[in-house]
Amino acid sequence: MTWKQALNYLYSQLPMYHRIGPAAYKNNLNNIRAMDKLLNHPHSNFQTIHIAGTNGKGSVSNMVAAILQSAGYKTGLFTSPHLRDFRERIRVDGKMISRQYINRFIEANRPVFQKINPSFFEWTTILAFDYFRSKKVEIAVIETGLGGRLDSTNLITPLLSIITNIGWDHAALLGNSLKKIASEKAGIIKPGVPVVIGEYQKEVYPVFKAKAGSVSSTVFCASKQISIQKINSDRKPWGAICADFSYKGETLYPGLCSDLAGNYQLKNIATTVAGIEVLRPILRINRRAVYAGIRNVHQITGFTGRWSILQKRPLVIADTAHNPEGLRLVINQIKSIRYRRLHVVLGMVEDKDRSGMLKLFPEHAIYYFCKPAIPRGLNVNQLQLSALKLNLKGQTYSSVKLAYSAALNAASKKDLIYIGGSTFVIAEVI
Repeated sequence: MTWKQALNYLYSQLPMYHRIGPAAYKNNLNNIRAMDKLLNHPHSNFQTIHIAGTNGKGSVSNMVAAILQSAGYKTGLFTSPHLRDFRERIRVDGKMISRQYINRFIEANRPVFQKINPSFFEWTTILAFDYFRSKKVEIAVIETGLGGRLDSTNLITPLLSIITNIGWDHAALLGNSLKKIASEKAGIIKPGVPVVIGEYQKEVYPVFKAKAGSVSSTVFCASKQISIQKINSDRKPWGAICADFSYKGETLYPGLCSDLAGNYQLKNIATTVAGIEVLRPILRINRRAVYAGIRNVHQITGFTGRWSILQKRPLVIADTAHNPEGLRLVINQIKSIRYRRLHVVLGMVEDKDRSGMLKLFPEHAIYYFCKPAIPRGLNVNQLQLSALKLNLKGQTYSSVKLAYSAALNAASKKDLIYIGGSTFVIAEVI
């Protein structure tokens, strides 16, 4: 099997949520359990950390992995979706899985797995577990794909569970209230395994407390136990974000800096620090590893797409925020930047909160509407019509690249171009 054939099988032959939406979602763990059994339970060969949440789970996953690598552990990292290359989803010590491994894995297992009829994500999950076993990974950071309780990754029993926050995303599948969504994500909390909740949210925190109490799991709330002071608010938009982080009243990490420059990363760093402090009695992680990991996330794990600076004159910022909660933080940071004109390259997918997101964008910007090149991509004329109702004006373009090119051509060196609305828009630009 060639690499092209392998990708074609994964993308075209298997139901893939990020392309077709809810039709690809499996609401039980039967398939992944059957696949795991056929491969002699690869997930049981290494320790894990399990991370769920509406926003920030990708950032926290990469930060935790970067710290573990800096501490000397052979570290696996499983995340989704990817931006440029499918192999981004599966890494060991920052290096992507090889094409040859994927080719052999699909060729060897397709005949028997086809009887199970797995989804794209189930295939990807078991591929990651098998690869981590083959590479003799010591510990793997596993990000959930969607939800938690019924997510394919929930096969594992980790050393630590982390739930970053709860917002209105995938409500059609996870539930029509924040409590129901929280209950699904709380499904990763396992008996006797500590859990870190990133943000205290009055409406949903009792859901986590109740679930943890029912399985004798200790709960730590990062936003309550980690305090943040002395933030370097006068930095350039592309500069490292630095602050003092205190745990239980003691300043453990003065001047902790991250190469992930979005202001919203402060919450994610706090969640990561809380998780590391919980892990410290279990794993050998010194504070030097925390500083090194947080400061070099992009270099260590290859993480990108969050407040990514593509160029400086004009300043071009790309961010994958794709729901109102995440986008609000990004727009607030844009408001703090001095620029002459704001250009927004904007595309979305059909099943997101279009109105809730569009309300956050400023009227004074020039908009370049586009459709990401996936079946779930929102029709560009529908997007423009919805935007016009909120007095957001701009032209439509037949592709993301044409929209971005038009923005670059129109912008002066003192302007700001923001690219966003969907992970898949960012993927086509980066």
